[in-house]
Amino acid sequence: MMTETVHTDTVQIDTYLASLRTHLGPMTLSERDEIVREISAHIRDSAEESGVDVETILARLGSAEELASQYSDGLLIRQASRSISPLKLMRGALRLATKGVSGVIVFFVGVIGYAIGGGMALSGMLKPILPHNTGMWVQNGHLVAYGTQFPAIGPPAHEVLGMWYIPLMLTAGSLTLLATTFVIRTSLRVSQRWQARLSRGA
Repeated sequence: MMTETVHTDTVQIDTYLASLRTHLGPMTLSERDEIVREISAHIRDSAEESGVDVETILARLGSAEELASQYSDGLLIRQASRSISPLKLMRGALRLATKGVSGVIVFFVGVIGYAIGGGMALSGMLKPILPHNTGMWVQNGHLVAYGTQFPAIGPPAHEVLGMWYIPLMLTAGSLTLLATTFVIRTSLRVSQRWQARLSRGA
């Protein structure tokens, strides 16, 4: 009877781990193997230390697909938090947005920050190409518009920066992009630390 129970437990564990491996998605073989080993050790240690049957332990873990999704999300967010690529950072922020309101805020901060920073830098680069359409216009001491305008803004408004517009916009755009990158990376790292604390608490 004991042998039959052990065999049944082994089959359940192997089936669960095989399904987990299948659902882990796009990651390296070593990462996939490490996760499977970690879960395998957790299941067997829990069964030995607590005496709880394997079926109950697997039920607590949730389905293999759900667990794989959690690991995949965590890996994506961790990789994004170490990157300076806007594409990777926004993918991480988008994944974080599926987990709560704070993630949604981080995602929209990223969208707005990269749009504004990129727009400023692009506008600075367009000044030599479209000098009459790009700049900062003032009328009666008040800012009328800035950026690249179609059609070009004419009198009584006048453009005040001239070619100084180029370094100013390139600098402002670069600083905005850097600040946005810093905010997203920091937010992703904080979310990872909180997730680790919650996991330890569980």
